[in-house]
Amino acid sequence: MKEKINIPKQFQTSDGADIRIGLALGSGSARGWAHIGVIQELAEMGIVPGIVAGSSIGAFVGAAYASNQIDTLENWVRSLNWKEIIKYIDLSVMGGGFIPGEKLFEFARKYVTKNTIESLPRHLGVVATELDTGREVWFQDGPLLDAVHASIALPGVFTPVKLNGRWLLDGGLSNPVPVSLCRAMGASVVIAVNLNGDIVGKHNRKQTKKVESSNTEDTLLERVSAQFKHNLNEQKDILLSRLFGDSLDSPGLFDVMASSINIMQDRITRSRMAGDPPEIILSPQLSQLGLLEFDKASIAVEEGRACVRRMQPALEQLLKDL
Repeated sequence: MKEKINIPKQFQTSDGADIRIGLALGSGSARGWAHIGVIQELAEMGIVPGIVAGSSIGAFVGAAYASNQIDTLENWVRSLNWKEIIKYIDLSVMGGGFIPGEKLFEFARKYVTKNTIESLPRHLGVVATELDTGREVWFQDGPLLDAVHASIALPGVFTPVKLNGRWLLDGGLSNPVPVSLCRAMGASVVIAVNLNGDIVGKHNRKQTKKVESSNTEDTLLERVSAQFKHNLNEQKDILLSRLFGDSLDSPGLFDVMASSINIMQDRITRSRMAGDPPEIILSPQLSQLGLLEFDKASIAVEEGRACVRRMQPALEQLLKDL
């Protein structure tokens, strides 16, 4: 369906998006590039939400969408490769996480020209979690990049962010798919993108094998481990064995952490959406992607598009009911 809907003037943002429709972009680390495909496919169907709420990677993609930079973001993430990504892993973990998160913000600083959330052409809400209290924190105004940086601070991976005297962590810890924020921002109908629906029990560790060429099909974490093991001394080699795991009988830190986060976010998402269900749930099937496989954007983007097509009848009915 390619025909665009006629949006009454009173329901349009400054750039013509529909403020009756809210888009809740969920957390999911590297699987979050699927949000790009979702947004693009929805637009081709004539669905252009004027309200977007994001948690974790959903906040990052949501900021690009609200800034009208989603196609530019797609081009950037498709150019990422794993060798670039591992440069930003710091084994000292002195900052509370392995990755400061600066790599992701190269795009934001270059292409997101608006400095505050309220200055964006579309309405954006960002979810983070307060470290000391566990409270959910909503950003609907103020510095844009600070809010997004706090929202993506996945525990143990990205370093936490201090804002206004509070240490903030990943929004997925408290509200993985922020339907409630979309409602609070005034959306009449909400389309939710849940990246965690098929992942519990599927973070299976592959058999350990030597990396023999650059064409290996190992996960990013296994490639990271091999790269570091090749270059670092014996002490750090022991540390990496504990981080990534050396056998099927002994999961590494990242295996345990990734599976734990998957379980937690799945349970929270189920609970939150049971109490406040969206009108449409889009569920990209990306259980094969690991926690940090940001270099596999093409797979995620295409599955984002595919999950929209699978829900096309329900989405068409949504358009008719507006």
